[in-house]
Amino acid sequence: MWNESVTRRCFLNRQALGIGSVALAWLLQQEQAGAKPKNVPKQPPTFDLDLKPTHHPAKAKAMISLFQHGGPSHMDLTDPKPVLSKYDGTQYEGEVGFSFVNEASKKLMGTRWKFAKHGQCGTELSELLPETAKIVDDICLIRSMHTGANGHEVSIRYFHGGIPGVTGRAHMASWLLYGLGSETQELPAYMVLTDPGGHPVDGTHNWSSGFMPALYQGTVLRPKEPRILNLDAPAHLQGIPQRKNLDFLQALNRNHALRFPGAADLEARIASYELAARMQTAAAEALDISKETKATHELYGINDDATREYGTRCLIARRLVERGVRFVQLFQNGQPWDNHSNLGTALPAVCRKTDKPSAALVQDLKQRGMLDEVMVHWGGEIGRLPVTQNQGAPEKDGRDHNGQGFSMWLAGGGIKPGMTFGATDDFGHRAVENKVTPNDYQATLLHQFGLDWNDLVFHHNGRQEILTAGRPARVVDEILA
Repeated sequence: MWNESVTRRCFLNRQALGIGSVALAWLLQQEQAGAKPKNVPKQPPTFDLDLKPTHHPAKAKAMISLFQHGGPSHMDLTDPKPVLSKYDGTQYEGEVGFSFVNEASKKLMGTRWKFAKHGQCGTELSELLPETAKIVDDICLIRSMHTGANGHEVSIRYFHGGIPGVTGRAHMASWLLYGLGSETQELPAYMVLTDPGGHPVDGTHNWSSGFMPALYQGTVLRPKEPRILNLDAPAHLQGIPQRKNLDFLQALNRNHALRFPGAADLEARIASYELAARMQTAAAEALDISKETKATHELYGINDDATREYGTRCLIARRLVERGVRFVQLFQNGQPWDNHSNLGTALPAVCRKTDKPSAALVQDLKQRGMLDEVMVHWGGEIGRLPVTQNQGAPEKDGRDHNGQGFSMWLAGGGIKPGMTFGATDDFGHRAVENKVTPNDYQATLLHQFGLDWNDLVFHHNGRQEILTAGRPARVVDEILA
């Protein structure tokens, strides 16, 4: 007879069964989610990933967010400002909020790059985005984003969790899982693809489920191969030995159930560990891009050193949503768009890395007939100021933070293609037409997934929480197809 003090969890930690650390973490999250909170409504909530009915017909079923930490410079990329260029080098008369006062300047700095119209829609984009220019007829470019704050973390948390600067909130992807459940029982429903160079600014807050059960948080893949450690069992444990080990685990669970009849339903846990074995095959297949065509590899830039890494993750993201994953989010190391200095070299470098793969993702989804139901997001938490951040020599100058007006784009999932929406002032400083806040974005996102942002309620510590936390929000109907 075995020692019950080192039973199920110890057994799982010690055995190399090939279940895989990601699968095991995911399943243990499910166990944790089964605990009832102290304060519950009259009808106790259930926390699971079973498919749920929508509030109204949905246009989107999955989403890929290409989050660009640091604040892409919209007046150099997506929002042409001829007036700003006209007054380049002169003093700006407007009020400016600086993050770096010791380097502050009110000298206007026009863009160094040319803009041109593209596509049938005629959207103007910078020469730094030649591949995005090819998909302008498929995207909706919002030029009037507004957080009202210039800081990175405060705005990141606003975008992801609904309130500026507040930690402990659930990511909007967690709300989607809570409201809709999962389309797959073989892969985690919310997956995060981080950069080999490290985590983004604000670290794990970027994919936290906050006050929701851990079941709804993002599952992080390793940024390098193997992307899931210990996914395959050692050769001597594969086949019959692994089957026997799983049977032994079942026996441990059943013995535990007999000894503690008041415990949670262990039959469901047994089924979950069987699911882990199925994930071995599903995850390995989903992450293997070797069977993709040569043309697909070229589309994503996987054969080019500059785009290989980001292109690989964009392709994996497509493969994941193709297999039922609800939400995939890509991040980069630190905040590469935070171009306080050396704008002339730093901005082209990050564009070279991301432009081709980002456009390829939209093209690939479209040619596969998936873009109608998969929404793609590209954008950061803030933009940049129209004035110079003085770094001494002019060629080293950059731009400081600006949360008053900036750009992002959406494609697919019932979003109207081939359009621009909103506007900043003549200098690109402030959103002045059809302002869109992160809460508006969140309300619109939930709407496209068939959920009413006001009616999707989570009970937490006796309070009724919603994603936008009671802040003003609206569905941006003007950008819906």
